[in-house]
Amino acid sequence: MLQVTNVSLQYGSKKLFEDVNLKFTKGNCYGIIGANGAGKSTFLKVLSGEVEPNKGSVSLDKTERMSVLQQNQNAFDDVTVLRCVMLGHRRLVEIMDEKDALYAKEDFTEEDGIRASELETEFSELGGWDAEYNATTLLSALDIESSLFDTLMGDVDAKTKLKILLAQALFGNPDILLLDEPTNNLDIKTARWLENYLMDFENTIIIVSHNRHFLNRVCTHICDVDYGRINMMPGNYDFWYESSQLLTRQMKDQNKKNEQRAKELQEFIARFSANASKSRQATSRKKELEKLTINDFKPSLRKYPYIDFKYEREIGNDILIVENLTKKGYFENVSFTVQKDEKIGVVSDKSTTVSMLYDILAGKTQPDSGSVRWGKTINMSYFPENNNEYFQGVNLTLVEWLSQFSKDHYEEYLRGWLGRMLFSGEEALKQAKVLSGGEKVRCMLAKMMLEGGNFLILDEPTNHLDLEAITALNNGMKSFRGCMLFTSHDQELMNTVSNRIIEINGTKVFDKTVNYDEYLDIISEKK
Repeated sequence: MLQVTNVSLQYGSKKLFEDVNLKFTKGNCYGIIGANGAGKSTFLKVLSGEVEPNKGSVSLDKTERMSVLQQNQNAFDDVTVLRCVMLGHRRLVEIMDEKDALYAKEDFTEEDGIRASELETEFSELGGWDAEYNATTLLSALDIESSLFDTLMGDVDAKTKLKILLAQALFGNPDILLLDEPTNNLDIKTARWLENYLMDFENTIIIVSHNRHFLNRVCTHICDVDYGRINMMPGNYDFWYESSQLLTRQMKDQNKKNEQRAKELQEFIARFSANASKSRQATSRKKELEKLTINDFKPSLRKYPYIDFKYEREIGNDILIVENLTKKGYFENVSFTVQKDEKIGVVSDKSTTVSMLYDILAGKTQPDSGSVRWGKTINMSYFPENNNEYFQGVNLTLVEWLSQFSKDHYEEYLRGWLGRMLFSGEEALKQAKVLSGGEKVRCMLAKMMLEGGNFLILDEPTNHLDLEAITALNNGMKSFRGCMLFTSHDQELMNTVSNRIIEINGTKVFDKTVNYDEYLDIISEKK
């Protein structure tokens, strides 16, 4: 068991944690969530001992071993892939190295023999005889070719390094497993393998992740970092989200009731406290007022943008017909027809394939051959993956930038839309050209909402967004009543929004009325 007792951590005037008390027990998986900058990754470093808290302690049984997913990809460049994995159990490697050094000695003494015997016993107890086999099994499960096992880590590409470091963290069945964003840059197959592996893992797992699908699949508890506190709740991310939204509404409603009752009591006291016939009632009301407490309710540090795609013009029977569309180097003879109420997830091994298809549908690029026919009632709105063209060289404030896409140019009206996307007050007067990646995405989503399209095309709209904005976008896309073509690496969004999947790799190779999980099951069976 890993126990956190009265832990507080502060950097200068910034207080990250205060009096945190938690127990992490065997057989559970804990997801650490919180607003950007709340200290999620720092908390993992406190648990691992990399960061010392100002106050309190983190205790782990001496017989238990902790393993951490390393974030420095170049830390093991001078060792082979296989040794890097086995270094996940450092004590085991130390024993192996000491044994090898002893047996290589020309003047092997009796004392050396005694020491070797001790090492062999510990080596066996730690499962040393199966260690190399277990390491190669992990690497193979992660699709690392055996030809790489003796290759130096410095000669391995970045994506492969991520998988090797993941194998290192998992190696040797650690008692406590700490994972910081383990699914970042993992392909779908590897991410699914990791989900299944962790679901079967019998010890303690603590994860920081922005991947909602992953948190929903593996977590038994959610630890919410907010206002320097860490509150633990049983259940996965969706359960936490729905529960926290419900609790927030209930607290606000109760506060309103309390405030109203307090106002009524204060008015009664003011009116009748000087009236002798009413003095007893006034005294009674005063006592009630003193007992009435309005919760010191703090809104969460998390801010959810408001994303709701509305349109005025209803969709007719003819929506979109694509026939034999070809673009050399991307795809050929792609055909499909969009029907009412369809939200189509488009997937491909190459992201450039999907982006090119969307550019052609949006009229930004011409195909080599084939045709695109839009219905007369369709008002299409496009979110490209690369949005730089909308911001480069633009010397406009956000209010002025958004005004370009609005029929109403009244400043307060535009500020209202910017406020929905978390640009309030002076932030609405920022220069559009200096925005961060996430801020640009929120501006593009505000633009789309203003355009009021009844057909949306979204190419990787979750890029650069935090967990709260992704959740808001997911909800907005689910509630949209029009048609949609979209692509996202966020599996939860793909699965909960799509009702049809089209896969394009050269030609159209898959097209069925299924959600994303069903699509993954079908293609995995084929393989």
